[in-house]
Amino acid sequence: MDALDGNAIGGTLIDVFGAEMTTASSTCGTCGASRPVADLAVYMRAPGTVVRCPTCDSVLMVFVKAHGVTCAVDLAGMTSLNRAGPSLSSGTGSGTYPYA
Repeated sequence: MDALDGNAIGGTLIDVFGAEMTTASSTCGTCGASRPVADLAVYMRAPGTVVRCPTCDSVLMVFVKAHGVTCAVDLAGMTSLNRAGPSLSSGTGSGTYPYA
């Protein structure tokens, strides 16, 4: 199965986080590789959408939709997800989402 790049989940990330996240910096919890979400490997043919680290192939994110609603989100494979720009909670600063 061929992987898509992280831009393929741009709409899903907006649904989950309420902001554009493909330019956010992601860090793999297994190998420590950091890269923009747009550079991650995305597989959309599974029962859910699986996002893997291109360096070590670890699962970083899993999204499952039911009845058109993203109802399950697993980000356990990531150490962090950092978005430049306004914070989602306060409207100022940077959005940082630690997952350790």
